[in-house]
Amino acid sequence: MRTDVLGVSFDNITAAQAVSRACEIIGGGENAYVVTPNPEIVWMARRDSALRDAIAGAGLVLADGIGVVLGARILGTPLRAKIPGIDFAEMLFAEMAKAAQSVYLLGAKPGIAEEAGRRLAAKYPGLIIAGTSDGYFKDDEPVVDAINAARPDVLLVCLGAPRQELWMAKNVKMLDVRLCAGLGGSLDVFAGMVKRAPAFWQKLQLEWLYRLISQPSRIKRMIKLPLFVLAVIWKRIRGS
Repeated sequence: MRTDVLGVSFDNITAAQAVSRACEIIGGGENAYVVTPNPEIVWMARRDSALRDAIAGAGLVLADGIGVVLGARILGTPLRAKIPGIDFAEMLFAEMAKAAQSVYLLGAKPGIAEEAGRRLAAKYPGLIIAGTSDGYFKDDEPVVDAINAARPDVLLVCLGAPRQELWMAKNVKMLDVRLCAGLGGSLDVFAGMVKRAPAFWQKLQLEWLYRLISQPSRIKRMIKLPLFVLAVIWKRIRGS
C-alpha cells in the first residue's frame, strides 16, 4: 500500500522490506525501477507532470528524507520509516554480494563512477562491478547498449532529479536489467568525494542541516523544505 504526500505516493515499508522487495525484483521476470523522492523532488513533482508520472510508474517509491516522514505524519498517514537512498543501496549491495550479483554504475563526473566501483568492490567482497559510465552524455542509445552488453543485475542511475527519474521511466523497458535505482549524488559519496553527515547528526535527523552547513550553496534547494512543510500543513487544515 502507498501513502500519498502532496501528490506523490510512497511505499509504506521499512528499509529491510524495501531491500527484500528489491531482491524479489532482481530474481523476477519484469524490469522495474526505484525512486527515492525527498521533499525537494516532491515539490518539483507538483509542477512537473512528467516527473510525477515517472515516480508513479516506479516499482518502489522510498521516502528519502525526514521531511517526507514528517509530512506524512502531519497528514495523519504516517510512514513506517525514512529510507535514504544511499542506505537502501548499501543494504542491497550487502545482499547482492552474498549472491555474487553485479551492478553497473551510471552518473557523476568522469572518473567518479570508476572510483566508486573500486571502493564498493572492496567494501562488499562478492559484489561484481559490471561496468561504469559517467553522466555526461546526450544520446541515450550508446549508454543503453553499453549497459545491456554488461548485463548487470542492478543499474544505479545517479543523474540527479528529475533527469534520473525521467531517464529510467523512458529506458527501463529497453534495458536488460531487472532493477534500476535512481540515487542522485550517491556515487560521489561512494567514491569518497563527498562525506555523509556523522552518525550523531543522522540520529538527530539533521543530516539535511549538516549538508547545508557543509555546502552553503545548497540554500536555494533547501528553501523548498519549509515550503513543503507549509504546503503539508495547509493541506491538513483544508482537508484536501
